[in-house]
Amino acid sequence: MQKSSLAKCLITNLDLTSLNLSDTETEIISLCQKAKTPCGNVRAVCVYPQFVSLAKDLLTNTGISVATVINFPQGGSDIASIKEQLSNAAKHGADEIDAVFPYNDFFNGNIDICKKFLETITQNKENRKIKVILESGAYKNAEQLKSACLLCLDYDIDFLKTSTGKTSVSATPEAAGTILSCIKEKNQNVGFKASGGIKTFEQSAIYYDLCQQILGEKWPTPEHFRIGASSLLNNLLQTIKEG
Repeated sequence: MQKSSLAKCLITNLDLTSLNLSDTETEIISLCQKAKTPCGNVRAVCVYPQFVSLAKDLLTNTGISVATVINFPQGGSDIASIKEQLSNAAKHGADEIDAVFPYNDFFNGNIDICKKFLETITQNKENRKIKVILESGAYKNAEQLKSACLLCLDYDIDFLKTSTGKTSVSATPEAAGTILSCIKEKNQNVGFKASGGIKTFEQSAIYYDLCQQILGEKWPTPEHFRIGASSLLNNLLQTIKEG
């Protein structure tokens, strides 16, 4: 695929994101305007829960989904709070929910908490897509990450996602390879989302290529492959402009 063609494809796989504590309604309005480009619309915008209703109104009839985050970014184990956050996201009309896996509990062997988390988010998903954020940069090795992936894949999730983008190590090709291999092994209907530190066409193309190498050329459609980023879109548009 030519560089400009791949850049256009990547736009349609993009979850355009703004998850800053300082976000304002004005900034979310700007984000939603950017989501509609001359080269195609992004797949989703991802915002904090308090901005979901605003984004839904702004993106009506565009085909762009609105995603939000829960248990973010710390990946806690308060199930009552997680249920409340899910209910709040549903009330505001979120189409997709990116939920942080309780990875510290996983590291400490509290697997029952992890299972309860996965049960909670999947049993209350209704028609929303559920993306589980693994926080892949926190794992000590690939085997530990693989164990977490396989546990998550026992449940009715829609995506495995690398990172929150709030830790020192975010998405890496190595972690992506581990996650994609688990998806290939256990359930190829589950998608993959790379997120955190992805700012250029070249970086994003690495993850697209990995999906094709591991799961096949036709696998990385927006239903199976996403990139979460805040500044990548401008670079993709520039790549297209340069041909």
